[in-house]
Amino acid sequence: MSNAAITVLQGDGVGPEVTEQALQVLRAVEAVYDHAFVFHQGLVGQDAIAAEGAAISDATFEMCARSDAVLFGAVGGAPSGRADGGPRPEQALFRLRKEFGFFANLRPVRPAEPMYGASPVRPERLKGTDMVFVRELSAGLYYGHLESVPGKPSGIDRTGPDPKAVDTLTYTGQEIERVVRTAFGIAARRGHRVTSVDKANVLSSSVLWREVVEEVARDHPTVDHEHMLVDTCAMELLRNPARFDVVVTENLFGDILTDEASVLAGSIGMLPSASLGVRRVEGGLFGLYEPVHGSAPDIAGQDRANPVGAILSAALLLRHSLGLEREAAAVEAAVEEVLHRGYRTPDVQESGRTVVGTRDMGRLVRDTLAQA
Repeated sequence: MSNAAITVLQGDGVGPEVTEQALQVLRAVEAVYDHAFVFHQGLVGQDAIAAEGAAISDATFEMCARSDAVLFGAVGGAPSGRADGGPRPEQALFRLRKEFGFFANLRPVRPAEPMYGASPVRPERLKGTDMVFVRELSAGLYYGHLESVPGKPSGIDRTGPDPKAVDTLTYTGQEIERVVRTAFGIAARRGHRVTSVDKANVLSSSVLWREVVEEVARDHPTVDHEHMLVDTCAMELLRNPARFDVVVTENLFGDILTDEASVLAGSIGMLPSASLGVRRVEGGLFGLYEPVHGSAPDIAGQDRANPVGAILSAALLLRHSLGLEREAAAVEAAVEEVLHRGYRTPDVQESGRTVVGTRDMGRLVRDTLAQA
């Protein structure tokens, strides 16, 4: 895909630092594999609010729509928007997810063996861990506050002596089915196991979730499946993470569980993600790619942020949106080789390892990719 168009939205905090390293890795892929990607840059988050009055402007949104993929950094952190209730940085992500129909968020978790010592989980428990979370991304509790939707109240009532808050958790069968089908499709290409995570002993939405999973499972006879309560899953992730292949769950549970799973890899800075919908582009599916971590304003500008999650997100971009499997695998192999050689960013430093900053870690990955 020599003419693939990629929109780069660096965002807030450490977003520009880690996204720049991912961008440079993609440029290295261009050079090594004789591609010529077209990169567009746009403002998002706090800079966009300051310059354009919105967390993401209509012009930037349209630029994304004309692209094959979006490489995203991070938004949020202090300051968190105007005191008058004006736009907040996080609204950029919600708009992108909602209007582009990104309903499936893929978060692979595969701790590299040389990183076992950076995890609080014992190495013998980590061995063999290789899972993909498929998190529903377009519905659930997170969307009640975006707009006034009849039957989906969300807010705080301060009119009485005791304030009252309400959020509404809503799922339709169709919203559940499409993400569950995505999970079963991925499992059919991997280990043929799906774990569906819910809270069916408490929530009506989870009861419906289980019903839909059973319907979809009938269409995939080669894929084994199980239902697991979210609290059990939280325990099993640390007790026996290698038991999981593909984990599918709703929006809130997926957000929390994947942050927990980040400790398996040593740091949340190590994990990538891909947000996909149904729109097809020449090489695959139009998607948004971002590291799992947030904007981390406390270390912004200090060359301390871990760019591995962003770089691995670029690898997912190559795989899912551009159809470049060989190039994606080469980026992932380059990251693992750098880790094998003992280089670490401050968040995963270990005794006897060489600590490097954001820029040097990115350079090491590029150099390894070029040499390979």
